[in-house]
Parts: sequence; structure tokens; C-alpha cells
Amino acid sequence: MKILILFLLFVFIVPDGFTQERNEAKPEWKIFFDKYDATGTILVVDARESPEKISIYNKERANKRYSPASTFKIPHTLFALDAGLVKDEFQVFPWDGVKRGFEPHNQDQNLRSAMRNSALWVYAGFAKELGEEKTISYLKKIDYGNIDPSTESGAYWVDGKLAISASEQITFLQKLFHNDLPFQIEHQRLLKDILIVEAEKDWILRAKTGWEGRYGWWVGWVEWPSGPVYFALNIDTPNRLQDLYKREAIVRDVLKAIQALPLNK
Repeated sequence: MKILILFLLFVFIVPDGFTQERNEAKPEWKIFFDKYDATGTILVVDARESPEKISIYNKERANKRYSPASTFKIPHTLFALDAGLVKDEFQVFPWDGVKRGFEPHNQDQNLRSAMRNSALWVYAGFAKELGEEKTISYLKKIDYGNIDPSTESGAYWVDGKLAISASEQITFLQKLFHNDLPFQIEHQRLLKDILIVEAEKDWILRAKTGWEGRYGWWVGWVEWPSGPVYFALNIDTPNRLQDLYKREAIVRDVLKAIQALPLNK
């Protein structure tokens, strides 16, 4: 009986991975946000070390849920592949002829270009074909954020109730890196391939931006031979389009500071 009580105490009292003592608050990273006149949070998990090192700027915000916006294209791609809505990265989705404000959206897309160009209309088509019931099933399967795809209008991952925190983004990315999500390994590998932003001989940067209008994301990881360095950034974007470059700029400055990206990148 005493052993059982001790076990239960351990299970319910030991904090999760992003709140353990080995986590390190990084108030000094404020300089990177101040440099770009930005307000937000960044969480970095450096798995090049053992145990992995978890660094957080603005921990309170890192645990607050926001609309995932286009970062949701990461799990959404797995949903579409699993449901057979898309066969591979070469399948073409004909442009619907609707003129949109971002010119790269106004053309035929495949899975790779839809991810790179963040073509919402392609993923809106996936959402329509999947339906809410199937979507909820997938969200539960991967324990994604608040698991609520309801919306009064617009895409549920931008304008609806779906929400996720920076810390939850990292947890999801870690599972994806290790092919540990409940989907075919081939699909997870394909997804990681179309997430490549930049690569050199000894490192690969895989990431996705997101923008809800009021705030923006950049989430992903840098792969090194010694291990991955995961990151999730969320910032306010009061100046809208003018603020979007700040997402990548801040993350790159942080990663360079911890030698997770070369200084010339």
C-alpha cells in the first residue's frame, strides 16, 4: 500500500518536461525581441545535450494557447495523407481561379508548394473533405492543443477556436522528429521533407510560419549530427504584414546565440 501511495505521489506531483528544474529562464533573450520592437515568447529545446536543455523566454506566454494559424499545416498534412486526400508531394491541386492577395497562391499547387507558399485554399479543401467529426478524431489522436476545430466562419485553425501553446507545439514536433506520431512512418518522413527551409552539409532547418493577424508563429527545429534543436516562437504583430519578418529574424538570432545556426545564416 505504501509503495502504491508513493507511486501515485510521483505521478501526480512530478512536473512535466517543460517545468522541471533543468529548465532555464532566459530573460537576457529580451534583447532579441527589443531589437525588433516585438513582444512574445520563444521556447528552445536543445537535444544536442543529454539531458536536453530547455530554455524559455516569457514562460507564462509559452504556456498560453493561441490559434495555430498556418503552423497547423504540419499536422493537417498528416491528416490529409492518412485519409487518402493526397497521394504524394507530386499530386497537383488545380487553382480554383479565385484571385488572392498573395500572388504565389494564384496558381496550381502540390503538397510541397502548398506548404512553402502557405496556400490556405488547398488546406481548406482538405478540411472540407475530412469534415468536423473526422478532424476531431485526428486531433484527439495526436492530443493537439484544445482539440476544438469549431468555427463560425473561416478556417478553424486561423479564425476558429482551435488553439495550442508554444510548449505544446514543441511536444508535437518532438514526436514528429522521432516518427512517433500515430501515422505511417512514410507520411511522417514526407512531411519532414517538405518542411525543409534551408540545409547545408551538417545541418537541416525544418520549420513553418503561421499568422493569425494579431500574432504570428515560427516553429520547427534544426537537425545536427549531435541532435535536434527545437524552437517555437510566438509574437504579437500589431503592424500586421510589416511585422512578419520579425518571426524568423528573432528565432535566427536566438539560434545563432546558442550556436544552433551558423552566424552567417
